[in-house]
Amino acid sequence: MRVALAQISSVLLDQKKTLHKVISYLEKAVREKADLVIFGEALLPGYPFWLSPMHSSIFNDQVQKDIHARYIEAAIMPEAGDLDPLLKACKQNKVACYLGTIERAKNRGGHSLYCSLIYIDQGGIIQSVHRKLQPTYEERLSWAPGDGHGLRTHELCDFTVGGLNCWENWMPLSRAALYALGENCHIAVWPGVPRNTVDLTPVLAKEGRSYSISVSGMFSRADIPKDFPHYQLFYDACPEIVADGGSCIAAPDGSWLIEPQVGKEGVFVAELDMNKVREERQNYDPAGHYSRPDITRLIIDRSRQSIAEFRD
Repeated sequence: MRVALAQISSVLLDQKKTLHKVISYLEKAVREKADLVIFGEALLPGYPFWLSPMHSSIFNDQVQKDIHARYIEAAIMPEAGDLDPLLKACKQNKVACYLGTIERAKNRGGHSLYCSLIYIDQGGIIQSVHRKLQPTYEERLSWAPGDGHGLRTHELCDFTVGGLNCWENWMPLSRAALYALGENCHIAVWPGVPRNTVDLTPVLAKEGRSYSISVSGMFSRADIPKDFPHYQLFYDACPEIVADGGSCIAAPDGSWLIEPQVGKEGVFVAELDMNKVREERQNYDPAGHYSRPDITRLIIDRSRQSIAEFRD
């Protein structure tokens, strides 16, 4: 399987322009004969980089309310066809895609935001929408906690792929859920700093005896659009470089297949060899011969949470 790591920045809070950029990089990856293209966390329509520098914890602050209202407007709703151009591109090019999004969840009223990792298969069909289980620190000021519905894996070429958002990858039980589903290629998406990927990526490869892929975004002060609400406040508070990548791949023995890529947009492609997984599973298989389900087992609720159940 050939995988492509698309390390790019969003056109912040612009759904259409960001989606156009995503498709253009998907097509670049297709020219590199990729079977799977992966984009960073919350890329469409952007990670909330303004939260920390703009002191967004002030309750009922009008500046934050203005920005958040725009964030809701720019977020995607798959049921409304917002991803249709990308689905079409995946189908036409017979390529699968993991895309980090901000989702307006229709079944939760359509106004709360979820950090959702979406998997699209090579036929252009959405196969899973994984809402981040636990937003991290200041993210909780913007995103709602998700549910277990998207804890799923997918068959692709010779592999079983699964994915988690950012610090979810530190959650042992979430990883165990994917191992139990046969995952042997783990996808971790991030907003974009190498300190998040350089240590954990090889650790997850060794733990899962799987390929471990981290894909990050990019963002700098220069990427703030002029029409961003309260542009000058954000510009003045924002560091020059906020997210500088760190996308990488570790092989099942923990060695680097692609070392962390820092400071540049691009598509980074590698060939994965399923036999390397089989070799490392000889002495350790986390859901197979090295598990003890007679002693420890994990219970997973994959129901899609909603505030009401209607019976007509």
